[in-house]
Amino acid sequence: MDLRDKAALLPLDPGVYLYKDPHGKVLYVGKAKNLRNRVRSYFNEDRLADSRTGSLIAEAASIDYILVDNEKEALALENNLIKEYKPRFNVLLRDDKTYPYIKLTTEKYPRVYVTRRLVKGHGYFGPYFPGNLAHRLVDFIHRNFKVPSCNIDLGRTHPAPCLEFHIHRCLGPCVAGLTTDDAYSAAVRDVRLFLEGKTRDLAAQLRRRMQEASASLEFERAAALRDLVATVEEVEERQKMAAASGDNTDILAVHAEPPLVAANLFHLRNGRIVDRREFFWEDRSDFDASEFVSGLLLQLYADHLPIPEHVHVSTDFEDRDVLEELLTEKRGRRVEIHTPQRGQKRAMLDLVETNARHSFEQRFRVMAPAAEAVLAAFQETLSLPAPPERIECFDISHIQGTDKVASMVVWENGKMNKSLYRKFIIRTVEGNDDFASMREVVGRRYSRVKEEGCKMPSLVLVDGGLGQLHAAAETLEALGLASQPLASIAKREELIYVYGQEDEPIQLDRFSPVLHVVQTIRDEAHRFAVTFHRQQRGASRLASELGKIPGVGPITVRKLLKGLGSLDAVKKASRESLASVVGPAAARRIHGHYHSAALAQPAGENVG
Repeated sequence: MDLRDKAALLPLDPGVYLYKDPHGKVLYVGKAKNLRNRVRSYFNEDRLADSRTGSLIAEAASIDYILVDNEKEALALENNLIKEYKPRFNVLLRDDKTYPYIKLTTEKYPRVYVTRRLVKGHGYFGPYFPGNLAHRLVDFIHRNFKVPSCNIDLGRTHPAPCLEFHIHRCLGPCVAGLTTDDAYSAAVRDVRLFLEGKTRDLAAQLRRRMQEASASLEFERAAALRDLVATVEEVEERQKMAAASGDNTDILAVHAEPPLVAANLFHLRNGRIVDRREFFWEDRSDFDASEFVSGLLLQLYADHLPIPEHVHVSTDFEDRDVLEELLTEKRGRRVEIHTPQRGQKRAMLDLVETNARHSFEQRFRVMAPAAEAVLAAFQETLSLPAPPERIECFDISHIQGTDKVASMVVWENGKMNKSLYRKFIIRTVEGNDDFASMREVVGRRYSRVKEEGCKMPSLVLVDGGLGQLHAAAETLEALGLASQPLASIAKREELIYVYGQEDEPIQLDRFSPVLHVVQTIRDEAHRFAVTFHRQQRGASRLASELGKIPGVGPITVRKLLKGLGSLDAVKKASRESLASVVGPAAARRIHGHYHSAALAQPAGENVG
């Protein structure tokens, strides 16, 4: 029985259908109010002539289906199956930018981090936009609740606290006696209430503790709690005012030149644009605007973004009413989806369409994005406290553990600064141990930076994977620099690991300007390290070979290396050239060593 016959036997009820290939892999997931009618429509001549539908039917070997009670349930189930199977004929949500969450860890002494990836086992709050809101909230938590974001190993005690404790942004659980388990747990409970938006409950608890402290004559603690209560109540009041003023609207527009597609999503809150998000696809040769917008909205709001009151789209679509109903149910209040035709709303949609077209040009016409945009993207992607001004990158180079060297290159104010590059000869490591070599080099570099009172870079970047990352982190922590932003980039997978978030590696697409910057810095560090390694290897060969010549010592070897660069150049040099570098006596010995055999050959005889 072929697919057309199978389609004719499907029920007339609402549900979800799945096209599968001969190996059972899901090619496409769709929903329908009437399964039989929808699936049979794929075999109409006009639809088979469409490249996308024709390719789907040509590759499909079977059709499965799941019955549901109504079209809204079909829409929700379709979204879940798309997320699970990621069928290549469906619209899949892809973008460079994900909104940040605040992660509250579940370790003995929980910490807070800004993150863009969700991993089971921790508590997450958000997403937050604009993107810097999450960083501002975490900073508020540091200042008021003293729960840290550090990467120090809290499973063991440390001899002294870091700077964060001394500037009153951490309770100091890493050092015995600075805080108690009960006090730290109370701070974490306060943070959870704050992040859950239960500011009224939090204020009541803080006020009760303030009264207890006052009754115990702990007036300094009571005053601190009084100030915190005032701050929390002010936050609650601002939230009420924001909720009462203006409506919240998201505007989505798409620019497509199949197979390339760019989309922009603008967030308007209280009548102001607060953030913008970009999406890109490179494989939509089968682009259909209405189906595309429908699928994208479903994936955006089913799990990812806060749902606004209004969504304005550039293209109307068949399932708009059903999606409105589903989103209304999720939000708990009415959600409306419109395609504005005139007035201020149409003008805003035109603006978003213009930005979608500009995003398309920047991404696919290889236009260089503005430096400020790249730095902002860099900050967001790697969760840095500020846009990077200076990045120092390290690489190790050797051949099977011999002639081990390292390089440090500097990216500063948007370009490589070669005057600040540094070379290192590995001194303390025996054999082939890249991790120990990284510990030595990072230790030498930043112990000197500390001694000289110099400013640390915005980011320390190491070439390698988790092993190199943790080796550098151990050294920075030993130097009291545990809060220094640190990341690594693995060569093959091009994964970026940010220290403290290693379980959430960052994989950027090949068009990402952030990836281009990181690759440029990494490749320059590798080039500089390899060049230095070749010089050292050449120097070793030169010293070994010339050391056999009577009367040639280390000083002469260094002069030859500096003046001629390699053993081959020394061998080919004339006596006059050698004399200009090391003097006539040494030149006579060296030239005689390499040319006496040739001079001893009888005239006319070839030297083999």
